Amino acid sequence: MDGYQTSPSAGALLAQARRARRLSQLDLALETGISTRHLSFVETGRSRPSPGLVLRLCEVLEVPPREADGVLLAAGHAPAHRETPLEAPAMAEVLAALRLILARHDPLPAVAFDAAWDIVMFNQAYGGALDACLAAGVEPAVGTAPLPRLALLPAPRPNLLRLLCHPAGARRFIGNWPEVARALLDRVQREARLPSADPARRPPIEEALAQPGVAALLRQRPPGAAAPLIVPVEMPGPTRFLTTIATLGTAQDLTLRELRIETYHPA
Repeated sequence: MDGYQTSPSAGALLAQARRARRLSQLDLALETGISTRHLSFVETGRSRPSPGLVLRLCEVLEVPPREADGVLLAAGHAPAHRETPLEAPAMAEVLAALRLILARHDPLPAVAFDAAWDIVMFNQAYGGALDACLAAGVEPAVGTAPLPRLALLPAPRPNLLRLLCHPAGARRFIGNWPEVARALLDRVQREARLPSADPARRPPIEEALAQPGVAALLRQRPPGAAAPLIVPVEMPGPTRFLTTIATLGTAQDLTLRELRIETYHPA
């Protein structure tokens, strides 16, 4: 039938992730402890991988949990993770802990965001820059009014990629904006190697790249050049910050696994 498309197989998805990591079949087979022949059969669809092998391959390939569940589904297995919305009553203790972490980081900025890089909560120190971006109309769907501090934000939520890349956004007051934006875009693109099990939760990469001067940032890096290990954030004052991003790596709930907390520290 014209226009009919089938979903990628588990093997095709794993091969795509392997190529994105620039690993050969031999490299990946050695890291996972299987034969190259077996891996080749998995990638070509001649062999159906077990749930354990899928998860092991995804772990070595650094495939995010949500996308790993997509590979499991493509292989005919059940997902490995459950998903609980942050708004659910069961998340009350998690939100209380998140509120405490962000509040204790004042007077330095701190923010929590999800896999789509949508902000879910932030502290008082982070709010000034966020308010300025919203007031400039960076997020029309969110509005221009200040948002509440230390509270779970309702959808639609402001997105860090939009805030950083929009001409009226954070690029106005980040002194080394090109370096910061390039580092963030590199990270987001690395995380988006596989089609998401929920496309609505993917970061708005194409929208960010369409903003003036953004796509050129990635073309300006010499081919093969390694990404810098540390990129400070230079703010007015002048103030320089180093940022760290923490994750809840042992959580089995997708919402918690994808939640990240970014804290700013004087450099």
